[in-house]
Amino acid sequence: MARDAQKVWFITGISRGFGKELARALLDQGQVVIGTTRDGLSDLPAHDGLHVWRWT
Repeated sequence: MARDAQKVWFITGISRGFGKELARALLDQGQVVIGTTRDGLSDLPAHDGLHVWRWT
């Protein structure tokens, strides 16, 4: 596998704090982020690599 290969990250809690900043940094690097929020919405900028799931 190439060293700079795209990875998929699963992050619980991307609506604020550390999870949000981690998701933002990973998206800026071109990674794919699957993140959870309580309402299934995120105020992170729209990005092809961002997938938000509702966690209840």
